[in-house]
Amino acid sequence: MTPDPDRTNEEAPGGTGEDAARERRFAAWNRAPRRLADGPAGGTLAGWLARLAEVGAGVWDLAGRPDLYGDGVVTALEERTAALLGTGAAAFFPTGTMAQQIALRCWADRTGSPVVALHPMSHPERHERGALVRLAGLHTVHPTAEPRMPTADEIRELPEPFGTLLLELPLRDAGFVLPTWEELVETVTAARERDAVVHLDGARLWECTEHFGRPLTEIAALADTVYVSYYKSLGGLSGAALAGPPDLVEEARAWRHRYGGQLFQQWPAALSALVGLERELPRLPEYVAHARTVAGALREGLAAAGVPWFRIHPEEPHTHQFQVWLPYGAEELTEAGVRQAEEDGTVLFRWWGAPGPPGTAMAEVTVGAPGLGWRPADVREALSAFLARVPATG
Repeated sequence: MTPDPDRTNEEAPGGTGEDAARERRFAAWNRAPRRLADGPAGGTLAGWLARLAEVGAGVWDLAGRPDLYGDGVVTALEERTAALLGTGAAAFFPTGTMAQQIALRCWADRTGSPVVALHPMSHPERHERGALVRLAGLHTVHPTAEPRMPTADEIRELPEPFGTLLLELPLRDAGFVLPTWEELVETVTAARERDAVVHLDGARLWECTEHFGRPLTEIAALADTVYVSYYKSLGGLSGAALAGPPDLVEEARAWRHRYGGQLFQQWPAALSALVGLERELPRLPEYVAHARTVAGALREGLAAAGVPWFRIHPEEPHTHQFQVWLPYGAEELTEAGVRQAEEDGTVLFRWWGAPGPPGTAMAEVTVGAPGLGWRPADVREALSAFLARVPATG
């Protein structure tokens, strides 16, 4: 399974030894002054509270009262999101998992079909414990198993009828990959030809504008509904939104209550999301551009080091995130990265997983504000120091 930096427990089973190892990793990464991006669960509780109080004042009147069941700052966030995406409305959800399940079950009721076409590597299939089937009573079909978005022809030729097409942009587990704009439009058109609605899993939609060369409003306009995350890319504490037509969003609000998502107060998450929209969203194109520089420097460094096999995927990142594959064990590579953070104060790689052939491991690289100062020479130097800590036997 792909290592997921969005899960701070790494989905590890309990145990004192494993807990201690996890805490050691987080401590090393958090203390290191040089890193390409801020990681999940970075900093301290006191630091987060202080930062939220400082930067939150720039986007909301902190002298006002907290929200109650979704008014105030939460309503303001929903309105800002709908405006950014160009949709009629948006509703705040505590998790994207809940938002997407509800969106898909609402569309199932409206289309009369419980079948959702989606990629087998998409988030609902890989990371939600079968919730679409077990909770929402839906069924899934796969237009393709290739590590890319389905093509228009694959949608047209899918032998089974379906009511909703879900497209994850970017497809994270395949390497944060995106189709071309023309391919995306053709695939959506093919779904429309089959009288299906289109839902975008846009957890990371915010950073897709550079690749497509289109604004968020134009991308979102292709779909009937869109889900976006506030902590992926934007650095919020948590939370997501479902955006779309006002009547569908209103129906989703009712289901949100039934699912237990109508929380009493959500102001910390909502306030941090507004900060992310104000501060991080405008900088994402800069991160995407620099990710290409970092990927190129890693490729040059790995070739110069004589590593027997490696892969940077995609070769030119589509977003500010990409994959690095190496012919070593995941545990050895993770340990090398932790030691580099502890001894050099540098974080180049974090978690390594083994989702591919035996003897290979993969890490996801994210480039954010802290990494903008890294020149290609800095990347190659950090890579050399990392490889020096990898056991020769792999």
